[in-house]
Amino acid sequence: MMSGFGWAALALLFGYLALFFWGSSIAAQAAGKPVWLFARATGRDRLAAFGFRAAFTFAVFGPLLWLALPILHKVDPFWTEGKAPVLGMIGIFIAGLGAMVAFAAQMSMGTSWRVGVVSGATGDLFSGGLYRFSRNPTFVGQCALLAGVALAVPSVPTILAPILFVWSATTQVRSEETALRQALGSGYDRYAAAVPRWIGLRRKEPDLDRP
Repeated sequence: MMSGFGWAALALLFGYLALFFWGSSIAAQAAGKPVWLFARATGRDRLAAFGFRAAFTFAVFGPLLWLALPILHKVDPFWTEGKAPVLGMIGIFIAGLGAMVAFAAQMSMGTSWRVGVVSGATGDLFSGGLYRFSRNPTFVGQCALLAGVALAVPSVPTILAPILFVWSATTQVRSEETALRQALGSGYDRYAAAVPRWIGLRRKEPDLDRP
């Protein structure tokens, strides 16, 4: 059994993923070139790309598989049988907030949006909106979304999802920062010095136009 909050969390996750793919398609059309770079990833970035896919797969299909095969959720120490409404409410709030942040951050990047990282295929630096408080607000929002789902539908796969996502995001961000420094030089260094990697207050106003 899964609570109404659990079903709502899964619906929210499905809805976000639909918007994510739609937004990526819009960005690709506007840029006139592919923005989906996972297929070109190598080394640890390829593992990170797999990790992202696995994290969302666990979150989306894990609870459904647990419901289809009751023996799985009966041996799952985290499964609540829908009897944790307060946890469900908190989870929905966090998941909803995370989905809004992630999608808003994605769409605000416009033609600079990329899915994955490949040297020489970076977009222009965007430092407005949510990117004033985080260099990676999409990842922050997606992590919150997955954590919210884990709270609303506690289970082994949904709890593994945000853990795997954090590892994948941390791995990819390191490669992204290297690629951006190579492409943008000191402009990115000033931005990175002013804005936290994940979330926080701006430390100083970066002068992105100064050489």
